[in-house]
Amino acid sequence: PSLFQALHQLYYDPNIENKNLAQKWLMQAQVSPQAWHFSWLLLHMDKVPEIQYFGASALHIKISRYWNDIPADQYESLKSQLFTHITRFASGSKIVLTRLCVALASLALSMMPEAWPCAVADMVRMFQAEDSNVDGRARCLALLELLTVLPEEFQTSRLPQYRKGQVRSVLAQECGSVFPLLEQLLQQQDSPGFIKQKVLKCFSSWVQLEIPLMDCENLIQAAFTSLQDPELFDTAVEAVVNAISQPDAQRYVNTLLKLIPPVLGLQEQLRQAVQSGDMETSHGICRIAVALGENHSRALLDQVEHWQSFLALVNMIMFCTGIPGHYPVNETTSSLTLTFWYTLQDDILSFEPDKQAVYQQVYRPVYFQLVDVLLHKAQFPSDEEYGFWSSDEKEQFRIYRVDISDTLMYVYEMLGAELLSSLYDKLGRLLTNTEQPSTWQHTEALLYGFQSIAETIDVNYSDVVPGLIGLIPRISISNVQLADTVMFTIGALSEWLADHPVMINNVLPLVLQALGNPELSISSVSTLKKICRECKYDLPPYAANIVAVSQEVLMKQIHKTSQCMWLMQALGFLLSALQVEEILKNLHSLITPYIQQLEKLADETPNPSNKLAIIHILGLLSNLFTTLDISHHDDDHESTEVKKLPVQQGPNPVVVVLQQVFQLIQKVLSKWLNDAQVVESVCAIFEKSVKTLLDDFAPMVPQLCEMLGQMYSTIPQASAIDLTRQLVHIFAHEPAHFPPIKALFLLVTSVTLTLFQQGPRDHPDIVDSFMQLLAQALKRKPDLFLCSNLDVKAVFQCGVLSLKFPEAPTVKASCGFFTELLPRCGEIAPVGQVVHEDGKVLLQAVLEGVGGQASRSLMDHFAEILFALNKHCFNYLSVWIKEAMQQDGFPSARVSPEQKETFSQQILSRERVNKRRVKEMVKEFTLLCRGLHGTEYTADY
Repeated sequence: PSLFQALHQLYYDPNIENKNLAQKWLMQAQVSPQAWHFSWLLLHMDKVPEIQYFGASALHIKISRYWNDIPADQYESLKSQLFTHITRFASGSKIVLTRLCVALASLALSMMPEAWPCAVADMVRMFQAEDSNVDGRARCLALLELLTVLPEEFQTSRLPQYRKGQVRSVLAQECGSVFPLLEQLLQQQDSPGFIKQKVLKCFSSWVQLEIPLMDCENLIQAAFTSLQDPELFDTAVEAVVNAISQPDAQRYVNTLLKLIPPVLGLQEQLRQAVQSGDMETSHGICRIAVALGENHSRALLDQVEHWQSFLALVNMIMFCTGIPGHYPVNETTSSLTLTFWYTLQDDILSFEPDKQAVYQQVYRPVYFQLVDVLLHKAQFPSDEEYGFWSSDEKEQFRIYRVDISDTLMYVYEMLGAELLSSLYDKLGRLLTNTEQPSTWQHTEALLYGFQSIAETIDVNYSDVVPGLIGLIPRISISNVQLADTVMFTIGALSEWLADHPVMINNVLPLVLQALGNPELSISSVSTLKKICRECKYDLPPYAANIVAVSQEVLMKQIHKTSQCMWLMQALGFLLSALQVEEILKNLHSLITPYIQQLEKLADETPNPSNKLAIIHILGLLSNLFTTLDISHHDDDHESTEVKKLPVQQGPNPVVVVLQQVFQLIQKVLSKWLNDAQVVESVCAIFEKSVKTLLDDFAPMVPQLCEMLGQMYSTIPQASAIDLTRQLVHIFAHEPAHFPPIKALFLLVTSVTLTLFQQGPRDHPDIVDSFMQLLAQALKRKPDLFLCSNLDVKAVFQCGVLSLKFPEAPTVKASCGFFTELLPRCGEIAPVGQVVHEDGKVLLQAVLEGVGGQASRSLMDHFAEILFALNKHCFNYLSVWIKEAMQQDGFPSARVSPEQKETFSQQILSRERVNKRRVKEMVKEFTLLCRGLHGTEYTADY
């Protein structure tokens, strides 16, 4: 197609296919040698702006990316052509003008300083020269456009690092040609608004070149003046914030000190904006105050003799934090200020002790005031108002409260225990003041402050917590948000309750009452779970009550599935601390209704709704058995020494229950064997129980192994293999219990080998789990590989096949299997023999993966296999690698025989004993094989 046809297609053709083709063709045209020629043709004044724009873009691409193609003797003509065109377009299309300015900026950056000294001064001079054809204002705007894009083009340019530094310092010196012009244009009475706006944008662009702050002083002051003009306000804010925020600015402390008065001078404008509800103005002024405070608090704090003016700035930021109205509906400003408070605190605490003491005296009261302000901002609006908020606003408010909570937690470091005392005093006054009943919002915010701190900071040493626990029951809970916060506060104090068990009865009734309210589902259940986990040894007196209430809410189906599961975990913790007969009695009453339901469901014909019910019941049992641990494997050692219960005699209660329901579970399974989710839920019950009970699970081993064997033989599922792996892991060194597990392992292996003969590609999950099972067996019980009826050769070949799967997790698991297998070459004869006979096939598969067949993320795992081959079969490897590398185009057509030879020698060199080096060699080689070596893809690799 011709250029014009292609451009026409790109802009006007409705067919997306044609558009894409045209775009592809035009992108190639832009980088072709002809682009120099056609770009100027497209810029003729009789063409439409879209076509002119394409011409200007092509010029920019040629100059910025193909600079080296331009002969030096053409620089001058290129420069003067660009100047001519910019002057011509000064009163033409804005988008074309900008592209031409970007092209000239790119040219200047490539030429300065040698080929074009004083480039910026030249630009200013060229555009100030009288030119009768072009209106003065248009020329002025074109110059400002050029000066604005110059620093922007520098920031994104592809100049090499050493040139970047050189050009940056030249530009910084040249600001002497730019800033006086900008000052003059801002101060001229007759400069129209659009020119002043352009001047402020231009200044914003230049300050990012790390120009000394004192050189920017006059323009910053002029920008402050422009803040009074509504039309210039936004641009002036950007200019001031950019100038103050550049990292280099902190070196110019005197200039920073001079900026405090004009910032403080904005307070009247800020107050008026807040009164009239002008959110844009208050937001902009706040950004300026925060930019000065947050970027330079350390430098300004250092000026001790100016402490009052900095404190005034801090108070101005405090006003912005506490700006009236509810975030995010009536204001969006307060959230901007939160990081300032972190920075200020860090800076104060970083001074040496004497100076720090002085500042603590000044700033502790400020931070106490901050706490009041933040808790005021964290208050919910009235119920009526909150009802009108959109779900998006409610979510933003929730996140804002989390940010406030984090800030309070941070401030605790500065204020310490006194902060908790002050919150407690306020709450006490609020709850005991009968004259003026307080709003629930006020109570909720104070509690929220307490919870924020107690959640992460150890409050065990605080003398106000007993008082707080005493106050909590006095709170009249009238709404959901307050009730939630009461619950979460109790949850945050659960560790404290474990050390002060007499107080449990003050709060437990509140939690049990809240369990019956579906709106408090998450907070009440998670709090009960925390109490049952932390205080289980002090809960036996309340156990009957907790179980009864929990049973009632479970039967009424008040809570969603995940909360039901948490509740079961809570009950598991609770029951763990009781005597065995008590546990069995409670388990019986707790589980019987579910067992009866499950018996009914087991008789029904499978359908989607009874499937969900079955999975729910099995999930409840799994979660109960996850935490029901009478041997206290999980307890931390400090607290349990005192409270350790006598060792239990007789079978473990969980085993007793599992044996009672075992036949029922088999019955459910027989109907649902086809369904992976039901099978997984059944396996989960046993997997959770084995993990918790460890050796106590032994009585269940024979019947479980038999059931798993039948299951897996009928329909293989990954979850059955995972459970087998768990059994191998836990009982590997228990000769009394291992025989049924060994039989199960051999059965699973032979069934899986048959599956491999039929075609394993549809079962990557089974192959993945099988490889993990083999690796676990080699790790914990390698003599399983000595069994006469284990076909080690077939297993090895399955491993090699699995290395070629497209699914990364499966390949990773296969690599793990070989990494465990190869070190056993010497001690297990069948393994040694197979590696001798088939090791070359393994090496071939590994090299294919490295050569590009496998994902690059797996290279470290392939390197582990090479490392193991090297360590355990070095003599074979040196022969195999030679033979493999002699194949043409193997492992990739992109690597030369020399590169392959280098890699082979590296792998066999002395460095082979260093695993990290072997991984680096593999990474290097895989990049060569993929043709990615030395490209930008490899930078983050």
